[in-house]
Amino acid sequence: MSAKEPNPIDKYVGSRIRMRRLMLGMSQEKLGEALGLTFQQVQKYEKGTNRVGASRVQQISDILQVPVSFLFDGGPGTNVNVEGFSEAASPAYVADFLATSEGLALTRAFTRISDAKLRRSIVDMVEQIAARDAPHGEG
Repeated sequence: MSAKEPNPIDKYVGSRIRMRRLMLGMSQEKLGEALGLTFQQVQKYEKGTNRVGASRVQQISDILQVPVSFLFDGGPGTNVNVEGFSEAASPAYVADFLATSEGLALTRAFTRISDAKLRRSIVDMVEQIAARDAPHGEG
């Protein structure tokens, strides 16, 4: 890995910070303000250009209202399961989906639906559409 290439874990943590910030509808400026930083510094964290230190990870997780583990779940090298030290991580495609504008919009809208039966009906409908559109042998 070259000195200029961000570490994959730093990039992943940055992408999780960005995803959660967007889920909350928070701007880089607002997160930076809460951290006592400029939005450019937040940008560098989110791109993985600058590594986020341990105390800053704790501070960011508090501001974004998630456990510290959220920022690492599903990331590179986190699939090791030592008794009691790691929960099942979300598949990478979940993080990739939530990083898209469509995935984020769908997730935001879906989580606002309070009727559990309606949510289940929507999931069933999407699964039926996916099964119909999947090439034979998939879905």
